[in-house]
Amino acid sequence: MKPIEWNVDPEIITLFGTFPIKYYGILFVVGLLLGFEIVKRIYKSEHIPIKNLENLSSYLFIGILVGARLGHCLFYDFEYFSNHPLEIFLPFKITNGNWYFTGFAGLASHGGSIGAILAIAIYCFKNKTPLLWVFDRIAIGAPVTGAFIRLGNFMNSEIYGKPTNGNYGVIFLQDDTIPRHPTQLYEALCYLIIFGILWYLYKKTNLKNRQGFIFGTLLIILFITRILLEFFKENQVAFEDSMTLNMGQWLSIPFIIFGGILLLISKKKIYSL
Repeated sequence: MKPIEWNVDPEIITLFGTFPIKYYGILFVVGLLLGFEIVKRIYKSEHIPIKNLENLSSYLFIGILVGARLGHCLFYDFEYFSNHPLEIFLPFKITNGNWYFTGFAGLASHGGSIGAILAIAIYCFKNKTPLLWVFDRIAIGAPVTGAFIRLGNFMNSEIYGKPTNGNYGVIFLQDDTIPRHPTQLYEALCYLIIFGILWYLYKKTNLKNRQGFIFGTLLIILFITRILLEFFKENQVAFEDSMTLNMGQWLSIPFIIFGGILLLISKKKIYSL
């Protein structure tokens, strides 16, 4: 077996000599659209107006992007962005008074998850919609979106794994010539498996009637998976080298605890819809 050499240019094309179109951005959008279509099927099957989901999607889109961006800036690079606050929300890098279009380079999945949860909560409060019911339905499509985001990371040759110390793995030639674990693909595959589990629970069991059960299951399985896969990943920032668990692992723990609380709640609450 020989390691795979990966040397794909993250940029598909540059428009007007300034604005790059990247695989990551396209895969991000495709993931969101596929997640939407999955949840749309669920809404139709339960005779819920699709307009409700379309309105919710606007909240989610903003919540995910803002949360993911803030998560990266606060959790992973606070020192830099505290001195360059404009770059948090502008897709430009400002150097010596000159502006360079970079896109939003730096999004954190934990921040995106928090943003999505808050967006759903705000939507449900404003529209008097059962919160846990929405969480449980959105949870089913979320892993598919996550899988495509990780494929985007693979195309970017980023968030890759530690050296395999063998003649297998992927060599990300954009960075070095060392065979590494393609943890982006590991994670994408795990997310698709999680989707399959949640879809089975929804379609083939009565557990969907227990408030918060599907969402709680998602949080527990997904973030335990995240903790385990982090052991194969290279740390994203230098300060993580001195930590017992890296930032991604520490941030996963509250989600797992929250998922456990939801499972306990679900034992006593059944949807009355």
